This record gives sequence, structure tokens and C-alpha cells, in this order.
Amino acid sequence: MRQPILIERDGAIATVTLNNPEKLNALDLSMWQNLTDAMATLSADDDVRCVVLRGAGDKAFAAGADIEEFRTRRFTAEQASEYGQITHATMRAIADCKHPTLALIQGACVGGGLEIASMCDMRICGQSSRFGVPVNRLGLVMSYGELGGLMALAGPAAALEIVLEGRVFGAAEAKEMRLVNRVVPDADVPEEAYATARRIAQGAPLVARWHKRFVRRLQEPTPLEAHEENEAYACFDTEDFRIGFDAFVSKSRPQFVAR
Repeated sequence: MRQPILIERDGAIATVTLNNPEKLNALDLSMWQNLTDAMATLSADDDVRCVVLRGAGDKAFAAGADIEEFRTRRFTAEQASEYGQITHATMRAIADCKHPTLALIQGACVGGGLEIASMCDMRICGQSSRFGVPVNRLGLVMSYGELGGLMALAGPAAALEIVLEGRVFGAAEAKEMRLVNRVVPDADVPEEAYATARRIAQGAPLVARWHKRFVRRLQEPTPLEAHEENEAYACFDTEDFRIGFDAFVSKSRPQFVAR
């Protein structure tokens, strides 16, 4: 029986794989639900320092929703609303993961696949990767929760271009739109992604968590309060700061302990 989501660990790096390669990792209900659980479990694990999300095989990160499932689970507004609560929970679980997240994108990253990737902190793709949200051809609307991540990356004008045209476009254009951080040769995507994950994992984990929270807070319209301004200096009271400082002075590699 196919496991909808696979989790593998290599030290402090966890890999979460969307596992439906026969359908280019098209997303069905079990994948959304299991992905939510996987991200919540990994977020609660303090031994994790970076989470890599990818699709099974090298043909697709995810080619959108499993359209065959619509007749039974998403064919009325009521059904779609219930289904949407599940997908929104998944995207919140990815966005709220306290560890840095990285989307390793090979092949198609379309529809729901792009929605998931947009929730990650970073995205690395291959030169032949393809992107888009062609929901206008299905008569479907991206919900607020789905559109938010896309708009946060690309801005309102580009987000509207993507959904109004419904066009599938290449990696170079995705980079111009700020949908991805880095474009590399197709064969180099896994190597580059995991090299990036290792660099992240070698850094101080508490610092990574603070930076994630600070970036999100700075996107909010309300001004920072005094206690929030001072939170940046809490790192000086951590054991990891002492470890990092001593390692810098001695020209050695720090071994952080997340304390």
C-alpha cells in the first residue's frame, strides 16, 4: 500500500516526500492530511534543524490536485469548504514549522504544489521546472489561504498575472517573480538543495527560529513593541552564543546544542 507521505532523517535534516509519482505527485486528501501530521511532528522535534520538502521521483514536485477526487470530495461548495479547511491546515503547518523549510523542486510545481512550495522558507528548482496555477481553466478560485503564500512571494501584480492567465511558465520567469530563490541545472537540484540544508543545519538552531519569527512579524502592519525589539538580544544569554563565540575565536566549527 502506498504511503502518501514519506519521512526520512539524515541527522538533523528531515526529508518529507510527496509520494504519488504515478500521478506526478498529484495531491489527494490523504496526502494533505498526512503532510499536516508530518510537519507538526517534525516541528515538535528539537533535534531537527531543517526540513526538506520534495516530490517522489524527478518529474514533479507536485502537479496540483488529484482531479479524479473532485467528483467524490470537492464537487459542491459545502464539500469544497470542508476540504479547504484541511488544505489550509496543511499550509499553516508548513508555514508555522519552527525549523527552516526548503522546497526541493524538480519538474512540475503547479497548483497545489506551488501553494505548498510557497509556504516554505526557501525554494530551489531545476532549469526545466515548470510553474503555474491554471485554475481558471477548471472554473476554480484560489481561496484566501491558498493565494496568500503566492502573493507574499510574488506581490499582488504577479499573483494576479499567474491566476488570471492560468499560464504555465518556466524556472527563469519564476525566479524573476521571486517564486524561487535559486535555479540550478536539473541534475544538480538534489545536491544543491541538500548542501543548502546542511549549511542551515550547521547554524545555531535557536537563531534560525528567531529569524523565522522576526521576518513574519515584520510583515505585519502593526509597529513593534519594546519587548519585541529587545527579543533580538536574548541570544546573548544562550549557550549557543557562547559556543559560537568560542568556536569563532578558536577557528573551529561550532557544535550548537539549541540552548
